[in-house]
Amino acid sequence: MKINLSEYKAAMQDELKAILSFWMKYTVDESNGGFVGRIDFNNKIINEAPKGAVLNARILWSFSAAYNLTGNKTYLEFAQRAFHYINTYFIDKDHRGVYWSVDHKGKPLDTKKQIYAQAFTIYAFSEFYKATNDQTAIIEAIDLYDVINKYSYDTINGGYTEAFTKEWKTLNDLRLSDKDANEKKSMNTHLHLLEAFTTLYKIWRYEPVKKKIAELSRNFLQYIIDPSTHHQYLFFDEQWQPKSATISYGHDIETAWLLQEAAEVIEDEDLMLETKLLAVKISDAVRKGLDNDGGLWYEYEPATEHLIKEKHMWPQAEAMVGYFNAYQNTNDESYLDSSIASWQFVQQYIHDKQNGEWLWGIKENYESMQEDKVGIWKCPYHNSRACIEIIKRINHLEK
Repeated sequence: MKINLSEYKAAMQDELKAILSFWMKYTVDESNGGFVGRIDFNNKIINEAPKGAVLNARILWSFSAAYNLTGNKTYLEFAQRAFHYINTYFIDKDHRGVYWSVDHKGKPLDTKKQIYAQAFTIYAFSEFYKATNDQTAIIEAIDLYDVINKYSYDTINGGYTEAFTKEWKTLNDLRLSDKDANEKKSMNTHLHLLEAFTTLYKIWRYEPVKKKIAELSRNFLQYIIDPSTHHQYLFFDEQWQPKSATISYGHDIETAWLLQEAAEVIEDEDLMLETKLLAVKISDAVRKGLDNDGGLWYEYEPATEHLIKEKHMWPQAEAMVGYFNAYQNTNDESYLDSSIASWQFVQQYIHDKQNGEWLWGIKENYESMQEDKVGIWKCPYHNSRACIEIIKRINHLEK
């Protein structure tokens, strides 16, 4: 069933409320502060689970951004809770940066400095500063920006190295997760640095940040996005030689709109034109990953023509935004149809109709993947951001 823009916006407003209600109801850690580290597939809280930097930063960003959109004071209270916890337990007061994880009581657990986690903390602190004008938030965000550029920036080849020890020394295992390649650079980390620096620049109009955003954008145009296929390479060595051919449909469509947003925020007209055209080309390339039910498949291996026939929650959220962005760029309603179809797929298959929130994903046979509802990687960020983005974009079109 086709829905119009006002119906789509109303659905996103309801969905944002529902997502955040789940996090407010189930995830507050009353015993140890902050938020619980894990809730399993059956909605069972694992009280002694570790707490991840990425999870906590994404909670902070989601509640801050929701407050900035709606003015709902309850969201601000949850954002303040998240900010206090990160600032107290995750920031390394001796060596700077944030730890990858702490235990359930807040004691440092995995103390490596993964640049991906530093990026998400900048992103969250910047959004929180927009909500509160809390000086600690902007001071800490700037310090994280400085420490990333001091230790991780590749002064010879450009871009950023993935990870370091607690003391910012070299690390043998640079992987973000077990499924990743152990390489010096990744698309994923660079994408979220771009996102973080773009959000930081909105609150701190510092010219070197603007230059870093432009440089990161050029990294994508020069090295990361394949100009012939408009898909991305995922992993690279120091010299930007690709080390993976896997296609990640969700990351492709996410990059399409984030790259365009970065160009708009720094008001680089050449980059704006280039990324606007590219966003549509990437959206077209990602269509190969769309199933007839509106869902987006996970990954594809071109060499073996192997499609991973799973539909995870976060690529659906990114497809909602990415295709809406392509619609705004072209006025072609087929892109709007794809965005709405992604949302309708979520409603039908990804919603946890019993306990709330979104499931991790489904298999080819539509069976639910028995993965966490809350965890190191299962956060309120992709889905709440999709709601927020679409509400804002429809508001803009209505004006």
